[in-house]
Formats: sequence, C-alpha cells, structure tokens
Amino acid sequence: MARYGRILVGFLLALGLSYGGQAQAQTLKAIKARGVLNCGIGTGLAGFGLADAGGTWKGVNIDFCNALAAAIFDDASKVKFVSLSSKDRFTALQSGESDLIAATTTWTMSRDTILGLNFRAVFYYDGQGFMVKKALNIKSARELSGASICIQQGTTTELNTADYFRKNNMKFEPVTFATNNEATEAYESGRCDVFTTDQSGLYAERLRFKNPSEHVVLPETISKEPLAYAVRHGDDQWFDIVSWVQYALVTAEELEVTQANADEMRKSTNPDIRRLLGVEGSFGQALGLGNDWAYKVIKTAGNYGEIFERHLGQQSSMKIARGQNALWSNGGLQYAPPIR
Repeated sequence: MARYGRILVGFLLALGLSYGGQAQAQTLKAIKARGVLNCGIGTGLAGFGLADAGGTWKGVNIDFCNALAAAIFDDASKVKFVSLSSKDRFTALQSGESDLIAATTTWTMSRDTILGLNFRAVFYYDGQGFMVKKALNIKSARELSGASICIQQGTTTELNTADYFRKNNMKFEPVTFATNNEATEAYESGRCDVFTTDQSGLYAERLRFKNPSEHVVLPETISKEPLAYAVRHGDDQWFDIVSWVQYALVTAEELEVTQANADEMRKSTNPDIRRLLGVEGSFGQALGLGNDWAYKVIKTAGNYGEIFERHLGQQSSMKIARGQNALWSNGGLQYAPPIR
C-alpha cells in the first residue's frame, strides 16, 4: 500500500502542478491581450514618480514600468500609469485594476501575507524620519514630545510614529490626511509642527516648499523601510518577470552595461554579459519573453545606477547619496542573482 500511496501522491502533485501552472500564468497573457501594462503608481513624489508641467510622469518607478513594457512589447510607451493613493493601492492590485504596484511601498509581513501580495527584491532601502521648521531650533526627534505631526493615512508611517513615541515615553498629536500632498501642504502652512515620512520623501517634498532652506530633516531614522514592487499572489510567471527585470538592471550596473553601450556590449566575449543581453542562452523563454528582454530593458532605462543618479542622485535635484543602495561590491545592499 505504501508503494501505491507514493505513486498516487506523486500523480496528484504532478497533476496539481501542471494545472496550477496553467491557471496561474494569466497576468502576462492579459497584458498582451490588452495591449498595455497597467502600472499602479503613487499620487506624486519627486524622484520616484511625479508628473511634470506637461503631464509626463518621471521618476525611478516610471522608468521601471517603461522598462517592463519594453521587455513585454518591445515598446516602452505601452504603459498606462494608474495613480493610486496609499489606502487604495492594494485594493487596486487585488481587483486587477493595476498589474503591479510600482510606488514607494514598504515590504512588511502583513502586506506580504494577509493582503495576498508578493513583494520583489528591494529597489530602494529607506527609513522613516522627521522634518521640522528650522526656526523651532529642534535638533533631535527626542525633543518632539507633545508635537503635532502631519501623517499620511494608510501607510506604515502611522504605526512607526506611534511605536517610536511609545517606546520613548513621549506623546504626540497625530494630524492625518488621505494623501501625501495634503499632509505636506498642511505642514508647510503651519497646521502641525512636524512632517514625517520616509527619509527620501522628506528630501523630495522639501524641494517643493517655497523656502526649502527653512526646513530641516532631523538625524534620526526610526524604522526600516524596504521599498519594493508588489504583484498579486498566484502568478509565478508574472512574479518572475517583475523580479528579473529588476535583477537585470542591477546586473547591468555590475557588468558596466549602460544604455549607451548596450549595443557594443553585445559583441563582448564575457559570458555573463552575453547571457544578460540575450546573445547566448534562452533565458527569456523561461519568462515567456524574447531572449533579448534584458537588452530591451537596458536600452530603455539604462542600468540601476543610471536610473538612481538620474532621478535621486547627483544628476538630480535630490542629491541623495547611494549609501545602502550602492552595489554590494561598493559597500551597499543591491545584489542580483546570476543569469545562468
């Protein structure tokens, strides 16, 4: 009986895996049939995703979605940007309104499990901080007891703030808003003493103020905020595609493949570069894409370092140092599995 039992279990597992694979690989099929990628982004944050005066979205997350569209359609323009508030983004993904969340979304256990999401590798390592008006002469977050704090609803920011003040036996008055814009405008107008969000967001929002130099970001980082793209549970193929587009961007920087030299690099004898650019192997087929998928990604957006510098780093108005977001080989945390 044991032998027959093992055979039956093996048969059922094989049947389940086969059926499940067919049932789950639906997102890419739906995107191709629709003819456009629905990319869920935030309501607007400099460096990550913000519409310019002409209505064109720009930022790290925008470049990623354009690169993803290039990998699928060989056309980076086949993207519909779906602007979502923090409280609506998860529902929009679950309902199919968006194909992924490409916003400043923190990867947490509850979101990864209870909400039915799958997060990809961290594209930006961040942490929450506080900003105050310089005139208050506050030098540390430990001096904020009793302060009123502007906070966006539906974010990890609310819980982090409450935890920080409770741990330090301090009190505060939360002033909550539905959108990031409302929270920052309220802070700038004086409705609260402090504005809190991710450190990158503080620097981005300060640039929008009438007098940025009148505001200071306090030195404390009170949380870990691993920002990652999210897809729905249940579609391993789509999960893999989103994953490997990001990994390709990091790998390209490691191998010094850029938007400008990608064509020339296809002539390289380096096997890692040849596999990345689709000259050798058939790795794209495993994703349901062409074998030159990563080449198209890099020609569209450049490598991870180029994207970072263009929107967040020294080539941008943000001037954020790479820090933890440098490559692992340069003392940072950005690391990609090999294409092999």
